[in-house]
Amino acid sequence: MRALQWFGPRDVRLVDIAIPEVGPDEVRIEVAYCGICGSDLHEYADGPHAIPIGTPHALSGRTAPLTLGHEFCGTVVEVGAHVTTLRAGDRVAVEPEYRCSRCMYCRIGSYNLCESMGFAGLMGDGGMADYAVVPSYMLYRLPDTVSLRQAAVLEPAAVALHALRRGDLRLGDTCAVFGLGPIGLLLVVLARLQGASTIVAVDVSPERLAKAVELGATHAFDARAYDALALNEAIRAATGGPGVAVSFEAAGLPSTFESASRALRKGARLVMVGLMPHASFDAFRAVNDELTITTSVGYRHAYDDLLRMVEAGVIDPASIVTKTVTLEDAVSGGFDALLNDRSQIKILVAPGLEPGLAAHSTPLSRTSPMLT
Repeated sequence: MRALQWFGPRDVRLVDIAIPEVGPDEVRIEVAYCGICGSDLHEYADGPHAIPIGTPHALSGRTAPLTLGHEFCGTVVEVGAHVTTLRAGDRVAVEPEYRCSRCMYCRIGSYNLCESMGFAGLMGDGGMADYAVVPSYMLYRLPDTVSLRQAAVLEPAAVALHALRRGDLRLGDTCAVFGLGPIGLLLVVLARLQGASTIVAVDVSPERLAKAVELGATHAFDARAYDALALNEAIRAATGGPGVAVSFEAAGLPSTFESASRALRKGARLVMVGLMPHASFDAFRAVNDELTITTSVGYRHAYDDLLRMVEAGVIDPASIVTKTVTLEDAVSGGFDALLNDRSQIKILVAPGLEPGLAAHSTPLSRTSPMLT
């Protein structure tokens, strides 16, 4: 079969490998779609960051080179001898977090904090291939009305839902989302569904700001048009003066973290979703204003709820997809496109899409009447 494998930074190759065998507790799926995530881009651009080199991952047993892609879905083609919950022909979404089921965190249900936590597609073989083999616990059968295209974007939607829960966003709250990549845009969607009264979106891309307004943001600010003080004043004016009840930092930049902190009212909460090596904050103000700074990693117990939302038609995670490419075009048309074109948000790799066919692309609009 074909597989897109990581060999080193800027060295991702489409190779022919043997179809992996299925263990007793595993399932083989024919991959329909696999999204390219920001984590994949980091590995491609200047990795390794999470990909194991030398020492195999504790649960996958894999080291580089390995098959990329943790945002994937497909159709079951073979199940292991111990698997009784799935059968060939089932359409499934993949929740790609590895878990040991033995450590303290797994036993209390916080499996995203497993002592051996990792992701298929980063710490083990993933979905940028014709077929993928994963533990059966990763798979969720799709309702008939949920498309495989929607299922491909459940993973970033789960990240956003878990972050929303960590922020304890409540009906009528004001909030701000800093960074409008896939996670940030899905946070806008979920905040609207949660009943937030004001949703401020902040980014440097006009296309992404316009998309945020389309998805439910009440205010959108291009950070390039403001200095730090002016941006804070604009956000406070949008919320009636005191600032927001919850800020979500989804860009992974120290400067964005500072802006997200500055935008908080007293007693508010900041959720760190983006990854950054270091961040600083005004500890004096944090204590005096009784601020809460929390973090969010991965997800737990999110897929069932998301599938119900999609089935009910209240959320369409595929609304952020801007392009679909073949495996052959995944590097130049996918990875490089995301690094160089801010109008691209979520690009899906479709192994079944024949080479030479035109890739589906829906560029984002640059205009919005609510954009400020």
